[in-house]
Amino acid sequence: MNKTRIGVFSACVMAGLSLAAHVVEAETWPQRTVRVIVPTGPGSSVDVGARLFADRLAKRWNHSVVVENRPGAEGIVGVSAFVNMRDDHTLLVSFAGPMSVLPVMQEKLPYDLANDLVPISIVSDNFATVASTGSLNVGSLSDLVRMAHTQPGKLNYHAAPGAFPLLFAGFLRSAGLDMVSVSYRESILSTQDLVEGRIQVVITPLTNVLPQTQTGKVRLLAVTNKYRSPLAPAVPTAIEAGYPDLRFEGFSGFFGPRTITPELRDRISADIQAVAADPTIADRLSAAGLRVRSSTPAEFANAIAEQRAQMTSIVKLIGSKAAR
Repeated sequence: MNKTRIGVFSACVMAGLSLAAHVVEAETWPQRTVRVIVPTGPGSSVDVGARLFADRLAKRWNHSVVVENRPGAEGIVGVSAFVNMRDDHTLLVSFAGPMSVLPVMQEKLPYDLANDLVPISIVSDNFATVASTGSLNVGSLSDLVRMAHTQPGKLNYHAAPGAFPLLFAGFLRSAGLDMVSVSYRESILSTQDLVEGRIQVVITPLTNVLPQTQTGKVRLLAVTNKYRSPLAPAVPTAIEAGYPDLRFEGFSGFFGPRTITPELRDRISADIQAVAADPTIADRLSAAGLRVRSSTPAEFANAIAEQRAQMTSIVKLIGSKAAR
């Protein structure tokens, strides 16, 4: 056997051994407690989903799965902490903002989307709504558009952090509307102002304003998702209301570190999909205002890319970043 053939044979043997080692790793992982970083605070929709899946995954993996909250800077604090850990027993459960919105709105981020974060599986969709104060006397998005057209610059709104400032700014531009953006130190404070009529419209997670709808002081005009929310089934989607520019899927999901092997990534994804298929998971997420949704790694990556393209097109439409 000549040197060339020996070299090719050796390379094939090494590749085979490497593949075998990766398969064994995927089959035997985890060897210890798995840590899950969540870039939002306790009780948030992302946190609720992460803890529910962590509990079920711990049973499948026969090891503890511990959720650690690292909120701040619209997700940047938690994502950066995860990336810097470089630990094969640490995963990230994040909402879409740090992956698909912030890269469009900020020139530099302390993490590399292409190399530092490996999509594993989506786990849930969070429902968001366009809501108006009851005193505004509008019952639909069309009503709001007509009123805003007749009162340019007179109506105000608040969009919760993340994609919503950009999303609503794009909607206003495409509809030819002029409304005033109002900022809050803590977005949740806008709900009380909406109830009192000090602000006319908010774009926020549905669960933030749903309790106030019982008194009639807040009206839900539409949800931004493709599907109606089980918590508010009578509320149309933005697409159904005739305003597809307001469509946005607030998904969250699991990510792995850059060192994760394809074999382990796929194995964890399969486990997450198995958990998501349990009807009790769907029921518990629905009770928290979420919709269960799982995916392959490729489907998750495509969803992020599609959403980033949507945000990029909005920036091109409005010509600048949205008011924060």
